Amino acid sequence: MDDPVLYSLAEELGQFLLKRHWLITTAESCTGGYMAQTITSVPDSSKWFERSFVTYSNQAKIDMLNVSKITLQDQGAVSEAVVSEMALGALKHSKADLCIAVSGVAGPGGGTVDKPVGMVCFGFGIRNQTPKTLTEYFTGDRAEIRRKAVIFALSKVLEM
Repeated sequence: MDDPVLYSLAEELGQFLLKRHWLITTAESCTGGYMAQTITSVPDSSKWFERSFVTYSNQAKIDMLNVSKITLQDQGAVSEAVVSEMALGALKHSKADLCIAVSGVAGPGGGTVDKPVGMVCFGFGIRNQTPKTLTEYFTGDRAEIRRKAVIFALSKVLEM
């Protein structure tokens, strides 16, 4: 991987998971598999990375992760309610112990007054626990927002 910051975070995450004998899965929307790519850049990540769900469309979130149509209609895809359901669905459909879910507005278009470009929601799920969710606002172009979202997600899971 060409990005030493991302690689270092993924490597640290792997060590954290190996010590606990845990597997991780990702449920990604706006990052489009960027987290999975970052994680799998680490040699032997197959010992701690179980799978990734790239659910860019609402229908993919429904089909692959059992996200509720009602939640999507009422809250929108970029919401803490949706990333919570994404995390639960990813854990249900994998053997992972931990999940990072992400959905956001990476831009350059698609933002609204309520959900501007750079708004990204995160869900952190541990098997048999209620996911923790939060929302962050990033600046930059599409590539920068996506990169910052991956850095934030990996850093936050290590903090937790």
